[in-house]
Amino acid sequence: MNSDKITKAVLLFSSLIILFVAGGILFSLVQGAIPAFKNFGLKFIFSNNWNPTEGKENYGALPFIAGTIITSVVALLISLPLSFSASLFLGEYFRGTKMAKVLGMMVDLLAGIPSIVYGLWGFYILRPVLIDLGLPNQGFGIFTASIILAIMIIPYATSLSTEIITMVPNELKEAAYSLGATKLEVITNVIVPTARSGIVAGYILSFGRALGETMAITMLIGNSNVIPNGLFSTGNTMASVIANQFGEAEGLKLSALIAVGLLLFLITGIINALGKFIIKKMA
Repeated sequence: MNSDKITKAVLLFSSLIILFVAGGILFSLVQGAIPAFKNFGLKFIFSNNWNPTEGKENYGALPFIAGTIITSVVALLISLPLSFSASLFLGEYFRGTKMAKVLGMMVDLLAGIPSIVYGLWGFYILRPVLIDLGLPNQGFGIFTASIILAIMIIPYATSLSTEIITMVPNELKEAAYSLGATKLEVITNVIVPTARSGIVAGYILSFGRALGETMAITMLIGNSNVIPNGLFSTGNTMASVIANQFGEAEGLKLSALIAVGLLLFLITGIINALGKFIIKKMA
């Protein structure tokens, strides 16, 4: 067997393992979620009632779906202008300078910090500041969690976008400069259009990370099993409710939490598929 056949066999085997693992995760989630869906049907997705009282058990995932989407979307909106500006600074304006290298190393370092560290920082530093500014609910809530989530994904999105921007061919930029274009015109008419599919992909990956974030959100969101009625109300996300209640759950409640995990799995998959569709359209 030649080296090409060996390489193909190894790559095929690796791909099959990934598919097998993903299929196994999906199968186990579906199997664990069946009792919850048998009891509540599709009402489980749209109900906002989460009552674990024995004899009155009733579970609905809508508060956690709403909390997950709201915190992730707000965090993405906060992070977009900051991370995009930072990526242009590192990847174009100061590309190759010592300042860009140092800042780039700091961005990569921040992207690798565990989420629990961000949660601790938010709990002991950010929350008291927001309380002093008049934030209700003792500083806990959707807004606080979204800020921390934005801080978490800014370095991640910046790092990905910077890499994409630096990959724009110099020939295209030099051609624009030779025609008399300014730096701003080169960025808006050459760099951004050329790199936009990669930049969008980076933000979609960042959004996916925000959807599944657990510990930092758990420490700051307030952990209320209700649909948030505003940015300053408390709430819960799909990941945080699982982290808070899974250890003591059993029976129907355990199945309901697994069903929440299944919904999070499916939502993340749908968003990634939508992202790939958008990228293809923009390419």
